[in-house]
Amino acid sequence: MSEKKKKTTIILFSGDYDKAMAAYIIANGAAAYDHEVTIFHTFWGLNALRKEEQVPVKKGFLEKMFAKMMPRGADKMGLSRMNFAGVGPKLIKHVIKKHNAMPLPQLIEMAKEQEVKLVACQMTVDLLGLKQEELIDGIEFAGVAAYLADASEGNVNLFI
Repeated sequence: MSEKKKKTTIILFSGDYDKAMAAYIIANGAAAYDHEVTIFHTFWGLNALRKEEQVPVKKGFLEKMFAKMMPRGADKMGLSRMNFAGVGPKLIKHVIKKHNAMPLPQLIEMAKEQEVKLVACQMTVDLLGLKQEELIDGIEFAGVAAYLADASEGNVNLFI
């Protein structure tokens, strides 16, 4: 009799670099322990999935304003504490490099390689005026029902 694969689900709500990094470290660790892992990105957590380059898409005024206010890409996200007008992220990235740890963009790539299911909340994508072309490749788009289906079978469910 084969043992059923354990499931880990993470809701990434925060748009903070350090919190997103924690979510991806946990996700990669769980995947390494052979868990089936889902990260459901909603609201500011969607910034981790934004492409760094500007993608020409048609938007209304409010959508354009949201796009300007939100960081473009995982590497541009601020810290939850000690942001120091943008100096904090540079300091933490220096410390990460010094200790040979992986920065957030690499953790996201590793998660994709380990087949972690990266999901963008479709409702929030629509609310914030994001377009699928503005988000990185290899992700899924789904709603709360899809997340709840995964979470109901989850052994570990986290909200970050």
